[in-house]
Amino acid sequence: MKQNVLVTGAAGYLGSIICEHLLDADYRVTALDSLIYGEQNLNHLCANPDFDFIRGDARSKDVLKPLVKNADVIIPLAAIVGAPACDRDPSLATSTNRDAVSLLLELRGKEQFIVYPTTNSGYGTKTGDVFCTEESSLDPISLYGRTKVEAEELVLSAGNSITLRLATVFGMSPRPRLDLLVNHFTYTAFFDGYIVIFEKDFKRNYIHIRDVADCFIHCMRNSDKMTGPYNVGLDAANLSKEELALKIKEYLPQFYIHFSEVGSDPDKRNYVVSSQRLREAGFEAKRSLDDGITELIKGFRLIGRMQGRNI
Repeated sequence: MKQNVLVTGAAGYLGSIICEHLLDADYRVTALDSLIYGEQNLNHLCANPDFDFIRGDARSKDVLKPLVKNADVIIPLAAIVGAPACDRDPSLATSTNRDAVSLLLELRGKEQFIVYPTTNSGYGTKTGDVFCTEESSLDPISLYGRTKVEAEELVLSAGNSITLRLATVFGMSPRPRLDLLVNHFTYTAFFDGYIVIFEKDFKRNYIHIRDVADCFIHCMRNSDKMTGPYNVGLDAANLSKEELALKIKEYLPQFYIHFSEVGSDPDKRNYVVSSQRLREAGFEAKRSLDDGITELIKGFRLIGRMQGRNI
């Protein structure tokens, strides 16, 4: 019998890919989203009889209660994502990123499994020399990082759950995002031909969006053997900003890169991350940065310049 999966924030960058992968893997999907950006990112799934969509607010008890009741698995994706977006509306960020997750936990039964995505920006300011593991201290310095870490603590303490500490995600989606480093650098290289980079030696870890979707399914299928937090990234892609820009330049040789001493990352992210625990649990990302960059170039050729840039 097919499992029913409730995905909140389903029309977003990550959700629109996860819903597709869940349906392909023979799950039933109920997608919840308020569509505050006017998205039409799930239209291609409507012909599938195992897909349903509810327009509503993931912070509303009246909306969530009947949906949670029918779910075997819950994937809470609804979030205000990124430090700048959270700083623009701290109340909205806190109520969406933390309080909505607390409400889900209040409504769900202990037998209902939760896979919750958080961010490895929770590791805060590290040296960039030592690998962060799941045992490393969490020290987020942005409101975004703090709300996600607080929500993760709630999920883990509630039991029957897995949390995924995602590296910086890249790749095309029905709802493109340009505030993610690989996507942003590739977009800028493709359309502008030049970039000014600050903190060029700061390192981050990266993961393809479809590897993230596959990881959710792996966790669901192995829920009896997996528990707690897992770093999700490409160990081969612990790169500095400079190294990332030079990798993109291999595909767009006219890309001009200028390094500046002015500017700073609001999350002060500078760390390398190990996904060894996830590999030991049987999952390893398989899509490379090269795959993502070539995919993004094709995508930007298709969609052209985007209004608003970072959406």
